[in-house]
Amino acid sequence: MPVTDEAIEKIKAMIVDGELRPGERLPKEAVLAERLGLSRNSLREAVKALSLIRVLDVRQGDGTYVTSLEPGLLLDALGFVVDFHQDDTVLDFLEVRRILEPAAAARAARAMPEEDVAALQDVLESLPSEPSLEELIANDLEFHRLIASGAGNPVLCSLIEGISGPTARARIWRGLTEEGAVERTRDQHRAICEAIADRNPELARSWMTVHVAGVEQWLRVTLGGSGFAL
Repeated sequence: MPVTDEAIEKIKAMIVDGELRPGERLPKEAVLAERLGLSRNSLREAVKALSLIRVLDVRQGDGTYVTSLEPGLLLDALGFVVDFHQDDTVLDFLEVRRILEPAAAARAARAMPEEDVAALQDVLESLPSEPSLEELIANDLEFHRLIASGAGNPVLCSLIEGISGPTARARIWRGLTEEGAVERTRDQHRAICEAIADRNPELARSWMTVHVAGVEQWLRVTLGGSGFAL
């Protein structure tokens, strides 16, 4: 195992074992290096790597701290990785959406607080009768964000938000090129919202599957005809 990887594993073990807790400052570099049997250089590289993925927070002049380790914080790195995928691998992300978002919709139908259901309905009603593409996409992103949040699982919510980048670009292109896409999106959002408000998990799951699969199918056909550029 490379020395830096070994250093990362040892720091991770300290966090997992509870020796270092969220928000706690790491011992001074020389002390920690000796304690872990590492060179200061390999420890420094490990700290740099763990700070990039938001496990550690290096504060200049103050020290290095364990972050809150909240799922949303740790999964920020996923969005960074996703943004590099600019080709037809977006289909892979849409497939993951098709797996995750129906489950989130079903959970939201069971667990979403009434005030959040009302907020979801407000999002639908706030969309103008003839929205610009920018208004439609912003409304779509907020609609899906509220459902993911309403599922009551922060890891699921963070995963869904993390893969929204390239799939949002696909939805923009669909709105520009496919006849009836805007009205279809509005109708499907309304059906999903009604199923959640009626506390019908399986109907919410079914409508969300139809909704996400529609974008995926359109993109498969479009990419097959070489008519889509991300």
